[in-house]
Amino acid sequence: MSGATTAAAPAISREIPAAPDIETDVLVIGAGACGLTAALAAHDAGAEVVVVERDASPSGSTSMSSGFIPAPATAAQRAAGISDDDAGRFAADIQAKAKGTANETLVALAAREIGPALDWLADAHGLQWQVLTDFLYPGHSRHRMHAVPERTGEALLARLIAAVEAAGIPLVTEAHAQVLHLDEASTVRAVTLSRPGGGRETIACKALVLACNGYGGNPELVARFIPGMAGALYYGHAGNTGDAVLWGEAMGAARWQLSGCQGHGSLAHPHGVLISWALMMEGAIQVNAEGRRFSNEHGGYSEQAVNVLAQPGGIAWNILDARLYAFAQGFPDYRDAMAAGAIREAGDIAALAAATGLAESALRETLETVAEFAAGRKADPFGRDFTGRPALQAPFFAVKVTGALFHTQGGLGIDESARVLAEDGSTFPNLFAAGGAACGVSGPDISGYLSGNGLLTAIAFGRIAGNSAASRRN
Repeated sequence: MSGATTAAAPAISREIPAAPDIETDVLVIGAGACGLTAALAAHDAGAEVVVVERDASPSGSTSMSSGFIPAPATAAQRAAGISDDDAGRFAADIQAKAKGTANETLVALAAREIGPALDWLADAHGLQWQVLTDFLYPGHSRHRMHAVPERTGEALLARLIAAVEAAGIPLVTEAHAQVLHLDEASTVRAVTLSRPGGGRETIACKALVLACNGYGGNPELVARFIPGMAGALYYGHAGNTGDAVLWGEAMGAARWQLSGCQGHGSLAHPHGVLISWALMMEGAIQVNAEGRRFSNEHGGYSEQAVNVLAQPGGIAWNILDARLYAFAQGFPDYRDAMAAGAIREAGDIAALAAATGLAESALRETLETVAEFAAGRKADPFGRDFTGRPALQAPFFAVKVTGALFHTQGGLGIDESARVLAEDGSTFPNLFAAGGAACGVSGPDISGYLSGNGLLTAIAFGRIAGNSAASRRN
């Protein structure tokens, strides 16, 4: 998916509508995991809430994600027999991946609040969590990845929507927020929406939560803030056009680490289906068009997007065997890739070369060398440890992949109550941001993204924003 939807630019107005169409305590812009979590939190705190969503049906980054959320010390983690994880360990893992560059306050906040947020969603709103214990994503020192039983982002979003509906919270679709109306004290008083057919409506609010994600779908902003990914395929929601960042720029809000982003080095090409990085962690490898490895595949799938795009044609091949092929079928995305015809099968190395168009001699040398690594007879010059998994064996399977930009990680500066900060360090009285609209915990570089950081801040900061916004109703 690429490009941006066409719509009027987001704007700030100092004119306050005299007769709004609707009034509510808390208005939430965006119906992804962040916005729906914020809405549930504000509702539980006693506020009247309205959620507005630009699309006809909520989808966004949440539905396109794996749906996996990292969290320590949850009831689900304890039920899985994991009792030695805590917020401090998680925060250390986040900061280690970001090489110490992530905002320390936000890292500590996310690590501390995500566990209670998932437990609250389970206890108060019926979401069911399972901890994935069959593999570790790069950078995580404990099994802490949570998923709903279906293991998809679509299912996670569907369960959150069901919870919002059960709570009786209005969710208004095809309602694109375009103008924020601020008074002289920079308090948000109302929001003007565009509606189907060119109509406009205004909602007055006592507090506003920006949960409208980042700017990955705005090529101009990507080129401005992440020039290294300007030519990359964008595999995110086209509606992520940077409204929060543009509003923030217009009103003088702090904007932090805008170069931060999540990439992925394993998007099936040209099918556009995500191939889980769990395969690399369990023994698969990536080779370029010359049939040779070019990196440590355990470094992380986000920075691997840059590594793949640097190869001839911006293409790589995932190579796996029957053991990994069976493992992969536990992931819905991989089954989608199978249905799309993205997976090529080969009985031996010669057939693998024929199926991929790669040089047989180079493939053979690569696979034989990787077998030496797995046996412990040689050390990988890229630094990957192969000894914990069996060497790849025929029959082989291959997937042609490319690197892609998934979503941005920088955004509006927020404090510990998710209140948006001004450039001078003061706060906007009733404006809150979370998820992709706010600065995340990945630091300023693509390599800083720890798996799950997107949904981590969507839900942890979304809950904080909703609670904080609800306190403004009196």
